[in-house]
Amino acid sequence: MLDKPLIFDGHLDLAMNALEWNRDLRWKVEDIRKSEEGMTDKPDRANGTVSLPSMREGHVGFCVATQIGRYVKRGNNMRGWKSPQQAWAQTQGQLAWYKTMEEAGEMIQIRNCKDLEKHLQLWENPSENTAVGYILSLEGADSIISMKYLEKAFNYGLRAIGPAHYGPGTYAQGTDSTGGIGIKGLELLKEMEKLGIILDATHLCDESFRESLDIYNGPVWASHNNCRAFVPHNRQLSDEQITELASRDAVIGVALDAWMMVPVWVRGKSDPNSMGVSLKLMINNIDHICQLAGNSFHAAIGSDLDGAFGKEQCPYDLDTIADLQKVPDKLTEIGYSESDIQNILSNNWIRFLKKNLPM
Repeated sequence: MLDKPLIFDGHLDLAMNALEWNRDLRWKVEDIRKSEEGMTDKPDRANGTVSLPSMREGHVGFCVATQIGRYVKRGNNMRGWKSPQQAWAQTQGQLAWYKTMEEAGEMIQIRNCKDLEKHLQLWENPSENTAVGYILSLEGADSIISMKYLEKAFNYGLRAIGPAHYGPGTYAQGTDSTGGIGIKGLELLKEMEKLGIILDATHLCDESFRESLDIYNGPVWASHNNCRAFVPHNRQLSDEQITELASRDAVIGVALDAWMMVPVWVRGKSDPNSMGVSLKLMINNIDHICQLAGNSFHAAIGSDLDGAFGKEQCPYDLDTIADLQKVPDKLTEIGYSESDIQNILSNNWIRFLKKNLPM
């Protein structure tokens, strides 16, 4: 493993896969796939790409790992929980899974700069059993019942929040929705700023993005976003948004969901091979961000692998998350230096965290 550069993945739904997909992420990916043969309850059965052994194989020693629990109001047919209390309980089950992975020696939570430095030292000479470090993030803030719960979450180590996910939310409006953040969103952002919680701009609709960045004065990143220049959809970042995020010293993680990489992708029908979905498209998004920023300090990896999709909807030249190790060569091919590549693979996330985590 020593010849492989360190990779930091800015967005993985690990606990969701463990609890909702019932995957034991301590298994090898091939064993998880085999156990799911013939299952049809989820769109990516037998096609998963992520497990803790495959992360270690690919030298993915750090990640931003999520909690997620959407609250949907009456009349909203989106998938989610019927009350904020249920959504909170779902996130607490996910937290319990992360804690059991820590007790098993599989993962280590990074809450502050001291934890970060210690884990960096651990990965200077890793083994097949070295624990994966994770920063805890909340994707969609609907499960935050009140600001008292936000403080509880900060105290157990929550360090980043994306106020919205898909559709309308309690605190902001998300993908395929419209509108600003409102009174509750303003309250959330002010309390996040006070606590030092990172604002994740991912999934915010354009109006909520604009209002959030105008109001929030703390650290901002976009954990898993691609470029609207390639796929003209509100889920992607416009050039103006990318430029603004760079001006705020944000880091933008590029994702590997095929529908975010090519236009007119149809879930369940389109095929990565026939649609030409390869890791080269990831490189195109990374390069676009770097060109807009004028440097390599703001582009990174936020793969979103197994975020309710698997091999059927990701680059055809990626079998497991370990294949993120193909990214360095592809960046070298288009003229990126070794230092630029290391920025993109891990240093940008690490630099951001060193600046913004508690001491």
